[in-house]
Amino acid sequence: MSGDPAAEKARVRALVRKLLAAFSAEAQAAESARARALLLRQSVWESAATVLFYAPLPGELDIWPLLTTAMQAGKRVALPRFDPATGMYEPALVIDPACDIVLGKHGVREPSQACARVRGNEIDLVLVPGVAFDFRGFRLGRGKGYYDRLLPMLSGIKCGVAFEHQLVPRLPVEPHDYRLDCILTPARWIVVEPG
Repeated sequence: MSGDPAAEKARVRALVRKLLAAFSAEAQAAESARARALLLRQSVWESAATVLFYAPLPGELDIWPLLTTAMQAGKRVALPRFDPATGMYEPALVIDPACDIVLGKHGVREPSQACARVRGNEIDLVLVPGVAFDFRGFRLGRGKGYYDRLLPMLSGIKCGVAFEHQLVPRLPVEPHDYRLDCILTPARWIVVEPG
């Protein structure tokens, strides 16, 4: 690993994106279904009253079908919504996905401005996308820092969501990088050891 964390992060992003590009749509769909099934068996899912989802972008593990599953189970569902006044994302409640979700500023599906904001201490489980994750619970995002600023405001269990080939032994870490509590892949549920 080089001494420059930014350069090393760029190298890891390029490597993982190359692996994702070679991953067929059919394989992504099958692996996403396996990961969703594994998540449904976890106690943190069962006990969560409010779940902050993410709207998957191309190449990200697709947890989107679980929005309906969560709602049918009586859970409150939220998604990050961009706030142009602060330049940050905030959690907002989704009641009816067909009506409440719009295409946001960055081309990501998000709750409309009519949806109520959810306080960070009301969220029990946060599903977090990323480009890569390591076994210490650190994540490598797309480089804009939106999740690095959002995660400290949320009190729930933070769970990275990734395909198996997005796991790396060790990521370069900078002071703003946030450590997650667990990681979900299609093959395993990884609980991050504290410390």
